[in-house]
Amino acid sequence: MKKINILLILIVVFVVNGCEDVVNIDLQTDSPKLVIEASINWYKGTTGKEQKIKLTTTTNYYSDIIPKVSGAIVSIKNSSNTTFLFTEIANTGVYTCSNFIAVINESYTLTIINAGDTYTAVETLKSVAPISEIIQNNEGGFTGKDIEIKTYFTDPVNETNYYLYNYHYSNQVKQNYYADEDTFFQGNKFFSISQSDDLKTSDEITVTHYGISKSYYNYMNVLISIAGSSGGGPFQSPPATVRGNIINTTNPDNYPLGYFSISEADSAKYIIK
Repeated sequence: MKKINILLILIVVFVVNGCEDVVNIDLQTDSPKLVIEASINWYKGTTGKEQKIKLTTTTNYYSDIIPKVSGAIVSIKNSSNTTFLFTEIANTGVYTCSNFIAVINESYTLTIINAGDTYTAVETLKSVAPISEIIQNNEGGFTGKDIEIKTYFTDPVNETNYYLYNYHYSNQVKQNYYADEDTFFQGNKFFSISQSDDLKTSDEITVTHYGISKSYYNYMNVLISIAGSSGGGPFQSPPATVRGNIINTTNPDNYPLGYFSISEADSAKYIIK
């Protein structure tokens, strides 16, 4: 029996020592793709004039640096052909606008010209029902012992609405996103709900509801299902390619990543009691 134990120990030592070497797999790297973060949000109680768009590119798996895209021409045009130019904050890849005009149900066209390619997308600004109240339940979750937060609103009557909910927790890096449609609560009072089982007294939650289009609702459902379980939220780099609504009109095969969305939003803060 003693010989068998010694043999097992030697095997374990060999395996542990063998795991100390770092193995870098030679992964095939595709040509970098443009990544467009163009979420235009008009928060209730604000003018909506201040907006930003961020441009980066994809990079190889082992890189810790996300390449910024400078020198692009970025603009959004409304249906009246009023153009809002976005100017880059020097060498950041972040393009800002200070005179944007947000109008509910207005159609907007995004245009980005970069490295000889032109990228475009069209979206309509959707309204969102105002947040009416936030209620804490200390007997929530599957166990009946978790703190649960519900954020209420009244859905408009006789129209189809799509929503994106975001819960940002002060005690966590992770944020929760999920998309919803009003099929089963049209015209009624309804709520979004926190999805964290690690809430405690004095934690602060920021809740944001966005009014979104049907196409963005479908996109977010796919994106959340792929990336949401990874712990970083849907705006982290997903483990698979998800095509958005932005088209490369110069070279369609060289499509970008990202989505052009434009929404009215309502946000509220709540401190756990």
